[in-house]
Amino acid sequence: MATKITTLTDQVAQQLLDDIQRGVYPVGAKLPSGQALGKMFGVSQAVIREVTERLRSQGLIDSRQGSGCIVKSRIEARGFRIQCEIGDDRTELVRVFELRLDLESAAAALAAVRRTDTDLVAMETVLSRLANNLYDLEAGVEFDIAFHTSIAAATHNPHYLNLLNYLNQQLHQAVYAARHIALTHVPMPETVQREHVAIYEAIRVGDPDAARAAVMSHLEEAAIHLELDLPRRTIAA
Repeated sequence: MATKITTLTDQVAQQLLDDIQRGVYPVGAKLPSGQALGKMFGVSQAVIREVTERLRSQGLIDSRQGSGCIVKSRIEARGFRIQCEIGDDRTELVRVFELRLDLESAAAALAAVRRTDTDLVAMETVLSRLANNLYDLEAGVEFDIAFHTSIAAATHNPHYLNLLNYLNQQLHQAVYAARHIALTHVPMPETVQREHVAIYEAIRVGDPDAARAAVMSHLEEAAIHLELDLPRRTIAA
């Protein structure tokens, strides 16, 4: 079994989850500000944003504009969930990765049709930050996930964004592992970045077929790097 990689996001999220369940932050209480949490745990605001999004998706907190994060429940929501720690179960990881293939390729195709100038600027900004952090593992993971999230946002269908956010949380360890592998093969980070740019360009020019194909190619390459044996998706000749 592969060694489980515990990220800063995992560590901080687990600590806050423990604190909520132990009553350190009771229902109705306000969590410390993002800046305060960052100082408390010694992590970046990017990590804190991902942590609070994870807790929100689990039904534990509400994010209220102007009020910060309020504890909503000590018990995780029981809606759609991945039922195990996918980092410890490669069969489950393959299944979730296959779901990601279909979800993200469809989102990219829709984004190519619906994206606005504001959406494109958001994608460009994340790509630029990713390009400047290709060899920074923690920052690279955050910006990699942010790029894929910006595509879902460009569909202007909140359900794509919400589901992708959930899958990204489940797959954070896989993204971390993939970028870690890339760092051990010096040309690979640039190759991955070119794949991201190809996705962006297809969306920018409004070509849904090219956008779908670019995402499929990108994610299939990531699966290869992770040594995932994805099930056959075409009928044999």
